[in-house]
Amino acid sequence: MSRVVLVGQRGQVGQVLLRGLADAAMEMDVVALDRCQLDLTQPEQIRATMADLCPQIIINAAAYTAVDQAETEVAQAQVINAEAPEQLAIAAADCGAQLIHFSTDYVFDGQRGIPWGEADVPRPLGVYGQTKLAGEVAIRQALPDHHLIVRTAWVYGATGKSNFVKTLLRLGQTRDVIKVVQDQVGTPTWAEDLVRAVVTLVDQGDRVPPGTYHYTNSGVASWYDFAIAIFEEARALGLPLTVQDVQPIPSQAYFTAAQRPLYSVLDCQKITALLGYPAPHWRVSLRTMLRQYLQDKHP
Repeated sequence: MSRVVLVGQRGQVGQVLLRGLADAAMEMDVVALDRCQLDLTQPEQIRATMADLCPQIIINAAAYTAVDQAETEVAQAQVINAEAPEQLAIAAADCGAQLIHFSTDYVFDGQRGIPWGEADVPRPLGVYGQTKLAGEVAIRQALPDHHLIVRTAWVYGATGKSNFVKTLLRLGQTRDVIKVVQDQVGTPTWAEDLVRAVVTLVDQGDRVPPGTYHYTNSGVASWYDFAIAIFEEARALGLPLTVQDVQPIPSQAYFTAAQRPLYSVLDCQKITALLGYPAPHWRVSLRTMLRQYLQDKHP
């Protein structure tokens, strides 16, 4: 029986992964760790814990994702996003394990209007993207033949403390007017779809070549498009909303500490060929997520 160690089990993706791995029809012993059980700021603890557990697969779903706070909390972002993945890769090499690690569309500068492929040169605009890229580089150097780096984007779901969908639902029930950026374009990605893809890769085992892969839902949207869709779908499902006007604004009108890429659509052809199925369109997955989420909250 293979042992899988899941790091970051309480995060948005980690919670879904824990359930997805448990539901998979595979012989696996899953050990899930949160920050109380594994302090990612302590390199010796990372290596010692993995040496004790002797996993065949390590999945790192932990990350520092506060994009704007990272501009001032540089050291913390560096430790979690770059140094901890490096230590996990070293630990994986020591015990002969594979490391599956999540990265982000923010490694690209977004300064072109065509989807970004895995081989395109990253040029992150802010500390978050820079530290995530540093983590990628460290993993490739420490574990060249036994890693999978999965870049994704605009992840949302029912789990986790906050995400764009949950924030918009809350605001839509308390405000009449909401302003949303319209010139940042990407692809909303449901955590359930992302996890389904990763579990499929785990199931395929050695048939999946090591390297970097892009996975998002299919389709393209701006944050404004995404917001409109959230409210349309929520209303169709009977959620009472107070919002009457959703106003598109340029990025310059909404100050953030970190600069965002304007076009961060990822080319997912490489992983689609491996999975054997196309990713669902983002609007279809949004509808499914909202239906499940609202049924759970208002049975």
